[in-house]
Amino acid sequence: QVQLVESGGGLVQAGGSLRLSCTASGSIFSFNVMGWYRQAPGKQRELVAFISRGGATTYVDAVKGRFTISTDNAENTLYLQMTSLKPEDTAVYYCKGVVGGSHVWGQGTQVTVSS
Repeated sequence: QVQLVESGGGLVQAGGSLRLSCTASGSIFSFNVMGWYRQAPGKQRELVAFISRGGATTYVDAVKGRFTISTDNAENTLYLQMTSLKPEDTAVYYCKGVVGGSHVWGQGTQVTVSS
C-alpha cells in the first residue's frame, strides 16, 4: 500500500521558519486530496491545510498568511512551508492523503517553537 513519510521537523525560535516534507511511496496524484494536520500535547489532532489534486489550497485561520502548502509532483512530495512560527505552533505534524475511500497517514514529525 502507498505510504507517507514526513521529515523536516525540529526546534526553532519564535519568528523562525521550517519546511516540512511528506514523500509518498507512489505517485502523489494517486491522492484526491492531501493535507497537513497537527496534534499538540493534550489536544486532539486538527487540520492545518489541505490541497486538491488541481492545486487549490485551504488554510485554517490560525496559520493563514504564515503557512504555505504545496506539492512537487516529480518528487511525489507534499510540503508545508512555515514562517513566523509561534510557540502555539508546537505540535506533532502529520501529512494525510485521501485515495478512494481510504485515509493514509504519515508517522508524524515534531515541531517545537521556543520563545
